[in-house]
Amino acid sequence: MRIRQAEPQDAVGLLAIYAPVVLQSPASFELTPPSPEEFGARIASARQSHEWLVMEDGQRLCGYAYATPHRAREAYQHSVETSVYVDPDYQGRGVGRNLYTALFESLQGRGFHNAFAGITEPNAASVALHKSVGFEFVGVFREIGYKYDQWHDVSWWQRGVEE
Repeated sequence: MRIRQAEPQDAVGLLAIYAPVVLQSPASFELTPPSPEEFGARIASARQSHEWLVMEDGQRLCGYAYATPHRAREAYQHSVETSVYVDPDYQGRGVGRNLYTALFESLQGRGFHNAFAGITEPNAASVALHKSVGFEFVGVFREIGYKYDQWHDVSWWQRGVEE
């Protein structure tokens, strides 16, 4: 398996991982999966100033991780929000950890200072992954998202990019 920068043409393969999350769980607060064109545009946008990485096993995309601006105002420019998604067939095999490790190396090289991650609760697997790569719990936004006819909490996690 190898990690490389994502390309907009990876959108269809990455949507195979992401769309079921949108449609079957509250982990993403999107209600409808984006089109391949929209997803490709997100990849291109993230890569302009931050990063979007994929891990592939031969020709199969098995996971991805990316960073985007944490907030729009200038004083936040050294902080990023991160996400990682792993194909269910590859979960528990170090894909998320390896993607995050490579993502932090890239972000450090770009001068970023802090990384933040939001996790829709409950999600023990995501919490365990984020703890394993050095994220620490910083708080909860209670009932911040409404999906599947119920309110969902999001826990927030932080780590230094340079750890």
